[in-house]
Amino acid sequence: MTGLARTVLTNPIHFLAFGFGAGLSPKAPGTVGTIVAVPFYLVLAHTSVWVYVGILAISLAIGIWLCGRSAENLGVHDHGGIVWDEFVGYWITMFMAPAGWIWVILGFLFFRLLDILKPWPINFIDKHVKGGLGIMLDDVLAGIMSALCIQALSVLLI
Repeated sequence: MTGLARTVLTNPIHFLAFGFGAGLSPKAPGTVGTIVAVPFYLVLAHTSVWVYVGILAISLAIGIWLCGRSAENLGVHDHGGIVWDEFVGYWITMFMAPAGWIWVILGFLFFRLLDILKPWPINFIDKHVKGGLGIMLDDVLAGIMSALCIQALSVLLI
């Protein structure tokens, strides 16, 4: 086990920030983190709108602290393995999305595309907002933009 893996798997802050270990993936940790977020979404999808919003708000608030603390402890701003922000970004993407696997997959694709490409204003936030808020906020914006894509597409197709 590498030193980073040992640190992540033995420290609750890093373990959560690294998406229960998903961020330790040697390739595409953000994508792996988003994949790990899907089963949690499948549970969230069966809650009321208010419970979903509450969990999103709590997850975002915890994420700002958690990601900031993990990055600070590791000495790397927005370490690639920190994927809690991908969890929250994907859950935002899927907020009030239509039911069905096609939407789960489309939400995943929209979110990953926007998170990777970082169009304006995501790229501005990514470059200029530091700490836990910066780590979370670019994925929140990618999630909002992805949610708008999902909603627009659902209007066209349903």
